[in-house]
Amino acid sequence: MKILIVGGTGMIGGHAAMYLRSLGHDVTLAARKPAPEGTPMADMPTILGDYSQGTFTERDLEPFDGIVFAAGQDIRHIPKGTDEGAFWRTMQIEGVPSFARLAKSAGVGRFVQLGSYYHQVMPHLIDKVPYVRARALADQGARALADASFSPVTLNPPSIVGAVPGVPARRYETLVAWAKGLRPDIADYAPAGGTNYMSVRSLAQAIAGALERGEAGKAYLIGDANLSFRDFFQKIFDAVGSPRRLVELDREHPLLPDAFIVPGRGVRLAYEPDTAGTALLGYRRGEVDRAVADVIAAVGG
Repeated sequence: MKILIVGGTGMIGGHAAMYLRSLGHDVTLAARKPAPEGTPMADMPTILGDYSQGTFTERDLEPFDGIVFAAGQDIRHIPKGTDEGAFWRTMQIEGVPSFARLAKSAGVGRFVQLGSYYHQVMPHLIDKVPYVRARALADQGARALADASFSPVTLNPPSIVGAVPGVPARRYETLVAWAKGLRPDIADYAPAGGTNYMSVRSLAQAIAGALERGEAGKAYLIGDANLSFRDFFQKIFDAVGSPRRLVELDREHPLLPDAFIVPGRGVRLAYEPDTAGTALLGYRRGEVDRAVADVIAAVGG
């Protein structure tokens, strides 16, 4: 299958590109700028463009059998001073369905959108959190285009654990430095609450399954391990050989600020993905520990 990965130079898109290519697919990247030299994606063909600015054309997309949309923005990406409503409208609510519509007009048969889990696990947040509302509307808007000729599928994953050698991973670099005792300014605790975590390799497997077998117009809630934030941070400490034990405190943490905890500090967002959906998509669970080891190796741990 000829596949275009939008956002293919990032961590998730890059892993998807490498995995799909390993399966024998013909992979092209789409991004605002080329992959950095030295990264595994640097030798892959790339189309430069920005979906949010409408720079892609039907002619750009016509050669492809399937598209993986891995460029959706989240709360970490809002530039300072930007109008939040306008940002979500451009990047999610209108931008994603518009790009899916362009893909359909270009004759692309399969479209896999990478969304987010919040609106499927906690639908009450849709009316409370603009980011969650934007993700929900982007998801619904793209899937509404399904018909006999166009098969859009959404994967709604949780917090993804992974890194690509050569691609900056500042959060993980800081976490590893903290675990190694190089950041004494950060106390040994984690904020109250938790969430579901999934390895980027498992997500890449789910993407391949969605391209090949996903049901047109369906949204799949995917995931792996339910962990407290304390337990996830502790995995990093354990993996670098630190004997220190973290505690859970109900206070904001510099490496996981309250603004990034969408359901609110103290909430444990836990769920089990549908067994049938997991089998259909063909992704492995129980991969988080291996993903933590891969991250530490990637950031020089």
